[in-house]
Amino acid sequence: MTSLPVERHLLRARDLADRSYAEPIGVADMAAAAGLSPGHFTRAFRDAFGVSPHGHLLTRRLERAAALLRNTDHRVADVCMEVGLASVGSFTTSFTRMFGRTPTAYREAMAVPRAFGLPNCVVRREARPVHRTFREDPADPPR
Repeated sequence: MTSLPVERHLLRARDLADRSYAEPIGVADMAAAAGLSPGHFTRAFRDAFGVSPHGHLLTRRLERAAALLRNTDHRVADVCMEVGLASVGSFTTSFTRMFGRTPTAYREAMAVPRAFGLPNCVVRREARPVHRTFREDPADPPR
């Protein structure tokens, strides 16, 4: 009997983050889902997906927050809690880094009159994150 490759275990953890982003899960929970120690899991996850487990989970939460800001009139604090984040200040900082504007400014910029009826693909294209990293320092341009 052969054991499953580590990538299959990592997919379980990634699926947990994608499915349960609104729950109070963290890297330890994702590592447990993969059946790996947190340290080994973090290294393997980064190697496999190019982002840390925490970064992946935060990205899922912020993408869902952006959708809620576009499609609901929930308060920013409520959106923050709905996507599994506890600090509105940290949420605003992370959201601004990813989308290039505060949640309130994002909502105002993405407001589309309901009668206008833009196709979802156009709304999603315009709503894409400006930055795909949470690093504050600019990356070197590709050569």
